Amino acid sequence: MAVLGLGIDVVAIERFELAIHRSPGFLERVFTPAERELGKHSLAARWAAKEALAKALGAPAGLSWQDAEVHRGDDGRPTLEVRGTVALRASELGIDRFHLSLSHDAGIASAVVVAEGDR
Repeated sequence: MAVLGLGIDVVAIERFELAIHRSPGFLERVFTPAERELGKHSLAARWAAKEALAKALGAPAGLSWQDAEVHRGDDGRPTLEVRGTVALRASELGIDRFHLSLSHDAGIASAVVVAEGDR
């Protein structure tokens, strides 16, 4: 396995919350129904994860935010489920595995995504 992509993103939770209120359709455009049930800290971390994922993929145009979903595993670790436009881009790059780390503290949410493949 080789690292084929790396992305990081940091989100100010208060600013993120203001953006949600300013743009009524933002939550529906960006988050899946399951993700929208979470609190603002978790949503901010998931937004950071989606941004970090886009960076790991080279930030191409045409990715759908709905095609990447953050899940919490039985062991508590976050995982990424990709489909559609995101899965297609990952395949083009030879990426077949993602690692994700999320954090939120002191008003900041952050995420790191490592993309791996056999290339």
